[in-house]
Amino acid sequence: MEMRRLGQLWPVSALSLGGGGLGQIWGETSRDEAVATLREAVDLGINLIDLAPLYGRGEAEAVAGETFGGNWPSHLRVTTKCMIGERHYSEIAARLEKSVLRSLETMKREQADIFFLHSNICPDSYQYALDPSFPNYGAVRESVFFGEVVPTFERLKAKGLIGAWGITGTGLPRSIMEVLRGEPKPAVVQAVTNLLDSPGGMRRYEEPAEPRNIIRTAKNNDVGVMGIRAVQAGALTAKIDRMLPPGDPEMRDYEKAAPFRKLASKIGEDPATLAHRYALGMQGVDTLVLGVKNREELRAAVAAAARGPLEDEIRRRIDALRLNFQIPRIPIDGEGTL
Repeated sequence: MEMRRLGQLWPVSALSLGGGGLGQIWGETSRDEAVATLREAVDLGINLIDLAPLYGRGEAEAVAGETFGGNWPSHLRVTTKCMIGERHYSEIAARLEKSVLRSLETMKREQADIFFLHSNICPDSYQYALDPSFPNYGAVRESVFFGEVVPTFERLKAKGLIGAWGITGTGLPRSIMEVLRGEPKPAVVQAVTNLLDSPGGMRRYEEPAEPRNIIRTAKNNDVGVMGIRAVQAGALTAKIDRMLPPGDPEMRDYEKAAPFRKLASKIGEDPATLAHRYALGMQGVDTLVLGVKNREELRAAVAAAARGPLEDEIRRRIDALRLNFQIPRIPIDGEGTL
């Protein structure tokens, strides 16, 4: 499998294996199938596993612990995550350290290669009009991030519990880009990487998402990029494989993507294959995290990657659908300002 350098860290496979499928949040699977999927992913050349305790309430990390039994291949890298909000402000350092220690115990490892803050990051005075309660459990104010979260990450690095730290870049775009320009800056950002430019249900703010600006800002500041949501939680597949209520963000994106599925049918391609190849060709993405839950889905994604990025003509036809059109915020960050 193609290898790419993850920011200033180390070479990683063009595809990474995400923990959502292993943790059964992307549809039904079994522990045995999840273990078999993880083993096959490694055999196929994937060397980065993206996990978190919130994936199936620890199930994804338990799958990894069972798969390797404490005898992890030396070349294999792993991430974990923690989400904090305002209700945790009195215990940020303790919560982050407790979370990573619990994950290491479950995964049967001594160190996490990357530890991600999975929360939104927002200005101190920002109000989440769509969900006023969200900051209580899922957002961190910029002053708290720079004043408490970052120093805690650096202490965890000094203790040897983590090798590097990063952020999930699905929060308020202007705050994410500010963090990517900061010092010390994250080693890696997880950024939405799909043809809709949609974070789906991960978006809690009113402003337009700006994933391509976030990716470009990361690359201009030597921050590694892990692309996420290549098929937008199933919205870019032939059929969503789990029950979702009407009006769910993923269902809205699925309906929006109808012209894309029509195009895929016209050219005789599977929509998920097209979506993965499109995402793999997005400039600035170092590795694309797969949300697969079984070996069949894994093999299809790996086969798609083996075909390489989309042909220019097909990419142009997808872009011509304008499914990623958003009204940009003003002013919008251009390449010369990042």
